[in-house]
Amino acid sequence: MILIKKHSSHIIKLILVGILIIGVYSCNVGTEYVRPEQNIAQEYKEQFPKDSAISNIPWWELFKDPILVNLIDSALVNNKDVKMAALRIQQSQLALDISKADLYPSINYGVVGSSSVNSENSKFSNSVSPVVNVSYTIDFWRKIKNLNEIALQNYLATEEAYRALQMGLISSVSQAYIGLRDLDNRLTISEKTAENFQANLDVMQARSNAGMISDVDLYQAKIQLSEAQTAVEVFERSRVQVENSISILLGSIPVSIERGLPLYEQLSLPEVPVGVPSELLDRRPDILIAERNLHAQTINIGVTEALKYPSITLSADLGAEVVNPSLLFASFGAQILGPIFNSGKIKKSVEIEKLKTEELLNNYQYTFINAVKEVEDAMIAVETYNNEYALRNDQMQMATMAAELSWVRYDGGLTSYLEVLNLQSSQFNAELRASEAYKQEMISLVKLYEALGGGWTTDDSNIPNQE
Repeated sequence: MILIKKHSSHIIKLILVGILIIGVYSCNVGTEYVRPEQNIAQEYKEQFPKDSAISNIPWWELFKDPILVNLIDSALVNNKDVKMAALRIQQSQLALDISKADLYPSINYGVVGSSSVNSENSKFSNSVSPVVNVSYTIDFWRKIKNLNEIALQNYLATEEAYRALQMGLISSVSQAYIGLRDLDNRLTISEKTAENFQANLDVMQARSNAGMISDVDLYQAKIQLSEAQTAVEVFERSRVQVENSISILLGSIPVSIERGLPLYEQLSLPEVPVGVPSELLDRRPDILIAERNLHAQTINIGVTEALKYPSITLSADLGAEVVNPSLLFASFGAQILGPIFNSGKIKKSVEIEKLKTEELLNNYQYTFINAVKEVEDAMIAVETYNNEYALRNDQMQMATMAAELSWVRYDGGLTSYLEVLNLQSSQFNAELRASEAYKQEMISLVKLYEALGGGWTTDDSNIPNQE
């Protein structure tokens, strides 16, 4: 036996008619997202190869240093920021799954119990009924679907943020390691120079003891040695501090960092294919994040506009009486709920969402033009640091020859010791500057790859896939 509330069939018919009328006149609120136009140049200012193969180059392997590759692999696995980003992706994935559930009917269960007494016979009447409730909100205005799309864009933005973090981490490890090898090189230069200056001082001390030179020359030799010894302390300190920084990137307490190839064996610079500016729109994670946020916010305008229209929810309660299992019952209903006096509030809310969308549009456009600027900066850096190192290297060779000739001239009594000091100091500084220029040349290449967003063939196995 099935008991249905009185007149419920007539009510359902009226509700279905109302739903049909609303469905006929309903429309999609808001606007569909379309990628905004950008002011895009056909090519970059600097003359670099335009091939787009950069996206397939794991650039850090070009350094041919297995220690660097191992450091990058370790950082990608153990870095704490990367681990937290992976957890944020999982949270975003779960939020997306939750939003999808609203597209389908909701089913809940419960038990209703009651007990009553009749004053005439003082007998208790007990009733226990298990109930299943099914409810479904009809998505006439695409509010639920739009919320689901917003959750999807938020998930994709989180995934791009993870990739951006990976890119930044790889770049940071590479630059720190290159800087470490540069400090190693400059420390070696300083130690060798200190040894040479000590030998000079020994000669000058012997000559001073013999009364062959003045105390001024002796003191100048001591000052020169002190300068080189000070440089050794500076580079020792900086080297340990860089090791500590690399350790943090590896998710570790400060440890000694293993060394691979020397500085000047790190890389033979290839020609870097840069593609065209428009490719940045689909390659740079920061641009994609800005676009995902803009996409989600554009859809949110429609979600807010949908609040002006009624929502319709259908429900059904099915159950049975435990005491009398043959007694079944069903109850059907529907609810239409819409605003009356708060339309002005909703209208202003829509305006707020439109302003937020315009703000994110400007952010998206700024992110793109700033990305182009970073590529241009990196390209000119690659070109000029390459030229600078060549000049510094020539300068270093000439300074070395000049210092050697000056010492011969001084031994022959043809010049003063001041000339020797100046030229030896020039040689020392030239060697340090050449090392710095070579380091900057390599770092500029790393920054170019980072600016282009290419070559990041990392392991994405810990990123949840979105079908």
